[in-house]
Amino acid sequence: MTNRIVVLLAGISLVLPVSAFGDIPPEQCPQPRFTDKAPDRYYGLLNPLQPNKEDLAAARKRYLGKDGHFGCEACHGQDGGGNGPLASQFDPRPRNFACAQTINSIPDGQLFWIIRYGSPGTAMPPHPEYTEQETWQLVLYLRQLAAPK
Repeated sequence: MTNRIVVLLAGISLVLPVSAFGDIPPEQCPQPRFTDKAPDRYYGLLNPLQPNKEDLAAARKRYLGKDGHFGCEACHGQDGGGNGPLASQFDPRPRNFACAQTINSIPDGQLFWIIRYGSPGTAMPPHPEYTEQETWQLVLYLRQLAAPK
């Protein structure tokens, strides 16, 4: 079965294959959404961590990769722009975390759930190996990437 996404334009509903969005440049802001809503028990969660030097440094290290393991940067890019070295291999392209309009519209719990469980229909894999604290640190870091510079 083909993955599809419903797009509402000026009151007209269109059902398009997800790959119809594959040619969207990674720098587009905002980007169309592809991920289903997280289960309610995750969706409404608020990040229990407040931005601080230690948590942001730990998240940055994980985001950039370590010990020979790929980090988020491989797909999403060092600055979060969805333009990492592997990005062109994926359809749809990786999420542009530098886009405040996109990231600020996604609740903390939804970001947590996507990091933990992946995004079906995209190349975003699940990361159950991250602890809850590591996952929340990454949510903090994604919000920092979208912050005005």
